[in-house]
Amino acid sequence: MKKYKFTNNLGLKVMALVFSAFLWLIVVNVDDPVETSTFRNIPVTVKNPEIVTNEGKTYKILDDTQTVSVVVKAKRSVLSKLSANNIVATADMSEMQIDSLIPIRATIPGYEGRYTTEVMPVNLRVKTEDQTKNVFPLTVSASGTPRDGFVVGEMTTNPEKITVRGAESLVNSIDKAVAKVDVSGLSKTTVLQAELIYYDSNGNVVDRSQLKDNLGSDGITVNVQMLNTKSVALNFGVSGIPEEGYIFSGLTCEPDKIQVSGTAEVLEGFEELEIPASEIDITGAAEKLEKTIDILPYLPEGTQLVDETANNIVVTISIEQEGTRTIELSVEAIRVNNLQNNLRVSFDENTDIELQFKGIQEVLDSLDIRNAASIDLKAYTKPGTYEVPVNIETAANITLTKKPTVKVVLTEKDEKTEQEETTENR
Repeated sequence: MKKYKFTNNLGLKVMALVFSAFLWLIVVNVDDPVETSTFRNIPVTVKNPEIVTNEGKTYKILDDTQTVSVVVKAKRSVLSKLSANNIVATADMSEMQIDSLIPIRATIPGYEGRYTTEVMPVNLRVKTEDQTKNVFPLTVSASGTPRDGFVVGEMTTNPEKITVRGAESLVNSIDKAVAKVDVSGLSKTTVLQAELIYYDSNGNVVDRSQLKDNLGSDGITVNVQMLNTKSVALNFGVSGIPEEGYIFSGLTCEPDKIQVSGTAEVLEGFEELEIPASEIDITGAAEKLEKTIDILPYLPEGTQLVDETANNIVVTISIEQEGTRTIELSVEAIRVNNLQNNLRVSFDENTDIELQFKGIQEVLDSLDIRNAASIDLKAYTKPGTYEVPVNIETAANITLTKKPTVKVVLTEKDEKTEQEETTENR
């Protein structure tokens, strides 16, 4: 029997082995090819910062290089298991070049030898500076809308101030420290956790990531006081006597009610704000007066205006000759009679008609012209703008000094308008 030798046809055997390995590589790379994938916003961890801080200095990261994009090259089976959380980007202070550039390296723990990485940007840019600290009082910024019938009252922070440490230029750029809270839907006094935000003098947000503070794990809380709101009428007194032959015939104010806030106990029973007569002196007056009155001094203790700018009230005081009375009538109070079916009528809603009546003073004092004004549009058959007489029904012993008119606009109805009106009237 012929003895088998390994060296027989050795060249063919080597060729077969090389071909098999090559074929295996082809199969593997077809099934599990090498690919690349980019992972963004990877935070950069600074190693050995004591190289700078031990000299009493600190550093500021420039050009937003504290996060990087990392291109990973690896087999598909490896890439499919990776996320941004697997990638660690570091910059070692001991490798700083020209006092500002630190190479950034990206690694993937647990996958050693199975990948390559490329970092963009390649360097962490820093500026070394003297370290400083400053103390800032905390102010509160509230966002959101409380529940209807409530407003935000006093807000206080805990702590009241904050100590900030960091690079001198960064700390010095801070203009104010703000505790931001959301009061949406609140109806009772409560304590809220706040978000700390630094602003510079231009109102821009200062990056907190490169600063340190003394807040610890507790952070900032804000005690938010919630107050009830209420609509309160205004009652103005009048002092003095008009010129002989003239009388005080009433006053109006704008607005005639105010919105106030306070605790439920303080607002209970508070229905009307009395303004003393000393504010309006009509001594010797012979014509209509107008005065602006600041009502803030007369608000009860514990109350405040919901709108802090609504403290000035415009008061109109009517002074008339005895035996006369002037009444302002809104156009909305005028009845419209005999309007053509094909026309629509409209008024200038901001226009009031001033009516002056003469008669016995006692009758004038009780005069009520509600539902007494009307216009007759029977003679107005075409679209256009017309000055129409206003009819006023009054008692026999009362007369109008001047026949009033009102400007009306008549427009032709279209089919769509008629359909809408028909639907509304159903």
